[in-house]
Amino acid sequence: MKLHGIHVPHKKNTADCAPVRLAPPKTVSIPMSMHIGRPAKPVVKRGDEVKVGTLIAEADGYISAPIHASVSGKVQKIDEMTVSNGSKVPCVIIESDGLQTPDANVTPPDVHDYDSFVEAVKNSGSVGLGGAGFPTFVKFVTKDMSVFQEVVINAAECEPYITSDTRTMLDRADAVFRGIDLLKTYLGIKKFIIGIENNKPAAIAEMRRLAAKTDGVEVRVLPAMYPQGGEKVLIFNCTGKIVPKGGLPLDVGVIVINVTTLAFIAEYLETGMPLVEKCLTVDGSAVKAPKNVIAPIGMSIADVLEAAGGVKTAPAKVLYGGPMMGLTVPSLDCPILKNTNAIVAMDAREAKPPKTTPCISCGACVNHCPLRLDPRSIAIAYKKNSAEELETLCVDLCMECGCCAYICPAHRPLVQTNKLAKFVLRQYQSNKKEGKG
Repeated sequence: MKLHGIHVPHKKNTADCAPVRLAPPKTVSIPMSMHIGRPAKPVVKRGDEVKVGTLIAEADGYISAPIHASVSGKVQKIDEMTVSNGSKVPCVIIESDGLQTPDANVTPPDVHDYDSFVEAVKNSGSVGLGGAGFPTFVKFVTKDMSVFQEVVINAAECEPYITSDTRTMLDRADAVFRGIDLLKTYLGIKKFIIGIENNKPAAIAEMRRLAAKTDGVEVRVLPAMYPQGGEKVLIFNCTGKIVPKGGLPLDVGVIVINVTTLAFIAEYLETGMPLVEKCLTVDGSAVKAPKNVIAPIGMSIADVLEAAGGVKTAPAKVLYGGPMMGLTVPSLDCPILKNTNAIVAMDAREAKPPKTTPCISCGACVNHCPLRLDPRSIAIAYKKNSAEELETLCVDLCMECGCCAYICPAHRPLVQTNKLAKFVLRQYQSNKKEGKG
């Protein structure tokens, strides 16, 4: 089986830019939903004093994650916020005192076995920092430890512009390998593969330098082909294993963890400071001076852009993440989230969508889909509202990577159509399960 993809412009303009720590803003707005699963439940109220690392929201359910204050100051109010998908979620707004005083209760956790390790990762507030936002601790939970065979460390960073993971490998490389040692100790896994694209020579060299001193670690240099960092794509290209339809990496004995997430876990166990800040890339045609920055979670995009040097023209479109899978933000008031790895601000010329023309049935979308789906047939089935055909066409496997839309000479909105088609299929399957269809 050969997985396909596309070649995209790298635009790694900030790969050599060590991150600059931004001063805390006047206020931060921290949403209670920065992870897959149930939103966290606030445990603070208006007027409460908080420090950096203070718990402000507890996990509300198994698939959830606690949230901590990213600045010291006073809780201004508990409000509601519109997030990038259009939904409204609760948020905690904190007025910063500018001091960044750490909470006195922030101390290294007591970790001595598997259970205490998983509990520590849970309490850290860690989620997938490569963009997925899945609560990290859940990946380590299993009744049968023998299923853990190998760990694939996602260091591909295949989206254009983004270099925050690259900086992790250059600036925090030792933390990455301390994280590997932790997984060896508490999960009992002996085999680790660092999957990294070949357009990051300095990061490859640093990972290889440390891997040479560490048993069981291989650096797998992969072609720079998008979406190399897609979970199923990366697993196949690093291990040759195919995750079954509807399955998880654990079904093939693999844990996939982002390289920055792994470094954070190591640092949390040493300091006890939970996830309160994020290294992210600030780039795009509207940005004056592209760079990497470290910003408090909850800092507004407007404040980040200003603190990072400002814009040279009013942004016509701003994305969380890269141009392939990034989400357009509805407002510059939107905050930096736990899983924000980049802010890409585009000028009017770059943001202008191309003109859509009729499909010419060239098959480019099929030939370049990494999972060999047929977006053309999916679009036809969606137009007919045929959930049965959508099920046969396996639209639910679509990872929404954007390869089909990028390569389409007619500039069809294939990703958007696939998203809508997946919703139709989910409704159909839900109704069928309940005996309604």
